[in-house]
Amino acid sequence: MDLDWLKDFSALAELKSFSRAADARNVTQPAFSRRIRALEDWIGTPLFVRGAQGASLTPAGIHFQPLAEEMIRSLERARRDTRSVGERNTVALSMAATHALSFTFFPQWIRNLRFERLGALSLISESMEACEQIMVSGEVHFLLCHYHREAPTRFESDRFQSIRIGDDRLVPLCAATSDGRPAWPLPASPARPVRLLSYSHASGIGRILSAHQTGDNALANLETGFTSHLAATLMTMAREGHGVAWLPQTLAKDDVEQGRLVRAGSEQLDIPIEIRLFRSPDCRNQTADELWHALAG
Repeated sequence: MDLDWLKDFSALAELKSFSRAADARNVTQPAFSRRIRALEDWIGTPLFVRGAQGASLTPAGIHFQPLAEEMIRSLERARRDTRSVGERNTVALSMAATHALSFTFFPQWIRNLRFERLGALSLISESMEACEQIMVSGEVHFLLCHYHREAPTRFESDRFQSIRIGDDRLVPLCAATSDGRPAWPLPASPARPVRLLSYSHASGIGRILSAHQTGDNALANLETGFTSHLAATLMTMAREGHGVAWLPQTLAKDDVEQGRLVRAGSEQLDIPIEIRLFRSPDCRNQTADELWHALAG
């Protein structure tokens, strides 16, 4: 058994396409197919029905799906817990951050804080759903994530303090046509539907989009054509012309400036969001307290 096999299985079960799942897992399609076959051989029964329309779960695959997700969570939790024990005497601060902010906002922000003065720092990059579990379990001092007041989180305000440390926007973006116009213009119409590149339930940005009303009929006639919890994956799909995605401005900035992505609709469809730092009520030390007081001050 290989942890990658389980992650491959979950990706294929979600995307229902070998090529898309292989892209999401950053592996070639032949290698991806071999790993899926190896998992089926290990279990001893087919998990997917292969067909011209893609891959669908067999009854055995449907049974295995929640078990695979739980095994992934358990193994990653065991790895984090064990690593935490090993780092306890060397790491001064531990932080979880959603994938999009890990690659864009976090490096510049931590540099402005003069990172070398904070001591050793451990960063865990995960989906919002996984970050919430890590935070609620008291495994890290802080969580860095996008936030919108209309979208629910697992953090009770009387237990989890938070502070606004930045701003962002979710902008509807897509590839451009040869004349620079959006390939998937908004608003859509019944005669010209638009393919939506959507976030899965594990994504915090997905929750924000679901909770926020972007205007009358703004989301009408959108057909979900692809789903992922990674904004970076949706950005790649949008860049390749597969549809429109609401992407964080901080993440898509370079693609917009280089013309690889253009606005699919007006600024009225943008969603202003905050970048917030949440503080754990259970995982505390002097360095974390000093950082919090400095930010709050």
